[in-house]
This record gives sequence, structure tokens and C-alpha cells, in this order.
Amino acid sequence: MIPWVLLDTAQVPGGGGELRLKRRGAEFAIMLGTEELMNSRLSGSEQALATIACERIRDRKAPRILIGGLGMGFTLRAALAALGPDARIVVAELVPAVVTWARGPMAEVFGTSLTDPRVGIYESDVGQLIRADASAYDAIMLDVDNGPEGLTRKANDALYDLKGLSAARAALRPGGVLAVWSSGPNPKFTWRLGKAGFGVEEVRARANGARGGARHVIWIATRT
Repeated sequence: MIPWVLLDTAQVPGGGGELRLKRRGAEFAIMLGTEELMNSRLSGSEQALATIACERIRDRKAPRILIGGLGMGFTLRAALAALGPDARIVVAELVPAVVTWARGPMAEVFGTSLTDPRVGIYESDVGQLIRADASAYDAIMLDVDNGPEGLTRKANDALYDLKGLSAARAALRPGGVLAVWSSGPNPKFTWRLGKAGFGVEEVRARANGARGGARHVIWIATRT
């Protein structure tokens, strides 16, 4: 078996610990401690996050999208495939090294997505972009943790509490969609979405898409 090789490490701002980029042959993994945050072989549910959200806003002209978390670019590439040439996608990535990895050792994984004229990459906290403008986005897609709690850093809890969800709702245009990825269900989060004024739907998606894998959860929350 081909062994894993450590390519680089990076600190998550705000005391969130150390990310490690590893490679085994053509396979990449990003780890936080002993937890595998993402793997280049498992992209199905991250792609579904974008595909389902974009389907809900397919009739909008010049849609504006905010993606929280660049990761390995699965959500970004799926959004680009689903949206037309008039779309604009803002990607917020908190850890600068993740952007460097995307343009360096993982460039083949990302393809041309980072140079697509529809895309802007911001090395920033997605929460700051959410709070910056009201009615700015048609869809917000969050894949910055393994679920609606601050795994990569405690400060991310503010994205998922009532105040954070109210800010996300305010940042969406009427009828806009907040899509949140999770490795598993969370009934309290479903309740908070409704309390914050969203119409809520839970969608199950396989980690490996049509090939199966673990069952993940995507919340599709619509600004009613």
C-alpha cells in the first residue's frame, strides 16, 4: 500500500488547531488532529450542497452566491457547473494556506475553477461577509465545519446560533437559500433555522454520491 505523505501544515486562525495536508498517490486528505475533514475521493455530498441550492434559484438572473469554505473545491466546481455565465460566486476561506494548497499541490484537483471569471476568492471569515451586506446573496452555502457547530474553531459557533442565522437570513434576498452541510443530523439546529425565520428542508446525501458511502445531511433553508 502506498503510504501517506505529509505535504504541509497550517494553523487555523483563532486557536482552531493545526490542519495537515496529506497525499497518497493521487489521493489528498486534509486533517484536523485525528479527524479527516475532507478527502479528494469523497465529494458527493459537498457537490450536492451546491447542486441542490443552485436548483432552488435556477430562474434568477445574475445570481450572487457566497460559499463558506474552499476546502477541496467540490462545492465551488458543482456551483460553477450548475450556474450560467452571469452568476457571481464569492468564496470565503479563513485559512490562507488552503488557498495556497489549491493553487499548488492540489491544482489538478481544482482544474480551472479558481481562474473562472465568475469566481472571487477572499481569505476571510465567512461570518464577516455575511454580516457586511443586507440582501446581497441569492444563496449562501456553508461547509466550514463537520456540522452546525464550531469544529475547526469555537468562533464558528456564531454561524449557527440564532443571531448568526438571523444575520444569514438578512444577507439573503427574498426567497434566497441558506444551505448547510453536516456529517450527521442535528434536530436542535433544524429548530433554530425555523426559529430564525427559514422554511427548512433536510436532504440526505451520500458521501460518494451514486456510489454510496456515509449518509450526510444538507439543510436547505429558504428565506420566506
